[in-house]
Amino acid sequence: MKRIGLFCGGLSSEFSISILSANTIQSHFPAEFEVVKIVVSTNGWFAEVNEEQLPFDLNSFSYSLHGADQTIDAGLIYIHGNPGENGKIQALLEMKGIPYINSGPLASALSFDKWYCNQFLRAFDIPVAKSIFLTSVSEKSNEEIVQALGLPIFVKPSDSGSSYGISKVKEASELNAALETAFKEGKTVVLESFLDGIEVTCGVYGTKNGLIALPLTEIASENEFFDYDAKYNGNSQEITPARISEDLAQKVQDRAKKIYQLLQLRSIARIDFMIVNNEPFVIEVNTLFGCPSKQMLTCSHGHACGLNSVAFVVRHGGNELGKPREFVPSRCGIDQQRCIAFEH
Repeated sequence: MKRIGLFCGGLSSEFSISILSANTIQSHFPAEFEVVKIVVSTNGWFAEVNEEQLPFDLNSFSYSLHGADQTIDAGLIYIHGNPGENGKIQALLEMKGIPYINSGPLASALSFDKWYCNQFLRAFDIPVAKSIFLTSVSEKSNEEIVQALGLPIFVKPSDSGSSYGISKVKEASELNAALETAFKEGKTVVLESFLDGIEVTCGVYGTKNGLIALPLTEIASENEFFDYDAKYNGNSQEITPARISEDLAQKVQDRAKKIYQLLQLRSIARIDFMIVNNEPFVIEVNTLFGCPSKQMLTCSHGHACGLNSVAFVVRHGGNELGKPREFVPSRCGIDQQRCIAFEH
């Protein structure tokens, strides 16, 4: 039986979301695999076995159980934020020669940083919001910021996710407080002009026969924007397929696949857009996304073929490991007929 090291937790405010995501994945993972959570925290790295936390050795990537060293055969990184989503653990695994089910170190690091990712995509004529990059609260005056971007303005930590530290600023007087909040979550901050349109998200994954873009999900937040409560506490509607024309949906899907290729992503990614006057602007690229409940992927993933979302990750993660028969289970845990669409 192959042992998968499921890396979770992390060193950011997203620790709890990562643990919830890992619990979901572990509890629904196909029985052909042994899944061991590797909890990363400020107190150290620990393998969680039978509710006991055992020290995890970063030199050997193993832990000791009943006096015997236990190694992992492959890794699945589900740390939202540092040191997982930003590619650091991926780099460690590559140095150790251990396969993993995620995008690589460079792709992960680039897509994780909102500012650098959007500037990279802008160079390839992918539409993004106007933005300003800051390394301190006092780097630019409120007047300079408002003159460049107008109002409202989104203030975001460049290197954080799950909407921690993000504010929608409607008045210039609110900027300083928003910047201070953002800088508590990240070392750098990006300010973006407001895009007034329809928010959609598109899942993309790779197969041996090419890229597949899933049906679009429309995000209708009950809050000011798709914040933490909207994402994880049900304060939003996720409508699949999105209520847009087929031609426009195809345009978004084609753009999502182009972004996937430009960033050299692997496995599964979710790319968020705001459609303004029939033009899809990229908001964010996600190589990992929270799954605190069984519906771990956005509706576009879960509804595409009715496939259990954990099986989805495993099946296509196996392709990325280059061992589709060895790492991909023959069953999905549901009616086999519903898996036919995934036999690419």
